[in-house]
Amino acid sequence: MTGQRADARRNYTLLLSVAERAIAEQGADASLEQIARTAGVGSGTVRRHFPTRHALLEAVFRRQVDALGDRARELAGRPDSRAALLEWLDAVLAFAATTRGLAEALNRDHEADPGEAHEHCATARLTEAGDPLVRRAADDGGLAPGVTITDLLTLVTGIALATEHSPDAATAANRLLRLTITGVSPA
Repeated sequence: MTGQRADARRNYTLLLSVAERAIAEQGADASLEQIARTAGVGSGTVRRHFPTRHALLEAVFRRQVDALGDRARELAGRPDSRAALLEWLDAVLAFAATTRGLAEALNRDHEADPGEAHEHCATARLTEAGDPLVRRAADDGGLAPGVTITDLLTLVTGIALATEHSPDAATAANRLLRLTITGVSPA
């Protein structure tokens, strides 16, 4: 974006914000034309910034995954490492459950061969962000032995996929995460 005129940078930022809301509400098939109308720009402006639907989805997911990475780094210094990890998992789940199409993208990332170019490498970036939280919680005894960041992201992805079409996906997903964390047996 460097080197762009100020109006082009504003349009990019506006389009990304409008696209985030549209994708959260309508999923990955949100209308590019409607995104342009909502942003008050022409469809050519959308295509200049995002030549393909894939480019737009990648930008939306990248921005949100970056925010989750930032959140993981903020939580890393918390005294209660288990609470920090759970707070981060809540944020990942909220993002995955309310951004239609993300859970499927995370699932595709997870199933891809290691050498294969992933759609937006969200899983790899979330793994990198969450791994220090998992290691610290495990070292402090706040996590069962052998639990990995991959395990936890797989659970979050599965929960998001299972609740994606719920009327209140975020609430349903959070309930299932709480059940997963505490188990289904009484203490």
